[in-house]
Amino acid sequence: LFMAARLLPVARLYCSRTFHFSLPQTSQLRGATPRFFATEQNNTHHDSPDNNPNTPFEFTPENYQKIQKIIAKYPSNYQQSALMPVLDLAQRQHGWLPVSAMQKIAKVLDVPEMAVFEVATFYSMYRRTKLGKHVLEVCTTTPCELCGSEKIVKALEKHLGIHLGETTKDGLFTLHEVECLGACVNAPMLQIGDHYYEDLTEETVVAVVEAYRRGEVPTPGPQNGLRKVAEPPGGKTTLLEEPHGPYAPYLEKLDQKAQEKEPEKVAEKR
Repeated sequence: LFMAARLLPVARLYCSRTFHFSLPQTSQLRGATPRFFATEQNNTHHDSPDNNPNTPFEFTPENYQKIQKIIAKYPSNYQQSALMPVLDLAQRQHGWLPVSAMQKIAKVLDVPEMAVFEVATFYSMYRRTKLGKHVLEVCTTTPCELCGSEKIVKALEKHLGIHLGETTKDGLFTLHEVECLGACVNAPMLQIGDHYYEDLTEETVVAVVEAYRRGEVPTPGPQNGLRKVAEPPGGKTTLLEEPHGPYAPYLEKLDQKAQEKEPEKVAEKR
């Protein structure tokens, strides 16, 4: 059964030029109203004029240099370890990941195409279809749900006039629902590009979106003005003074020795 599960997608891809790895979402299994998750768009492919094996894709010379630097971080027989950052590089260059880009990555890293497909269709950070300029990824996993992520989704849908999985007519925004983004203490939150916006309300999330519409990038992090990063929202109650140690005397000695040998390099690192 395991081998059959591995070979079936390969047969589908090379025989019909389509592949589909999707499984029912939890909400569908328990009989609730189906909801759109970013991964649902990722794990299905059908050839189209702008997304097929013949779609032109080539890394820029600058990105080829970046790829070599990425590959150099790993042993020569572990080039596949560079797969995720190279996928990200291709996406940043093209805006999304057509099949031809994934095939190019397979050649560059000397790995099977299926190894690339498996990764690109698993993580919601990789865009398998052309989306809006700004992708709004709202976390709706348990901590965010308990803190009001449902209201954030509804506020965005009302403000933008779209639903989950859709893109605005001007092509600026795509709205996605994603699994945990690891900022549970600052729930509810969403990700836009490389930035996290946390401690959101229905008003502040609309303000963030409007800033992007104006071409601005709001300051990432908590949007309630009550704390920095993951500090308690009511202010500190402990650790109010500078720490008194114990420190790491062994590391301090190493730093002193390095300072004596190569003071200029130590200064640059600092």
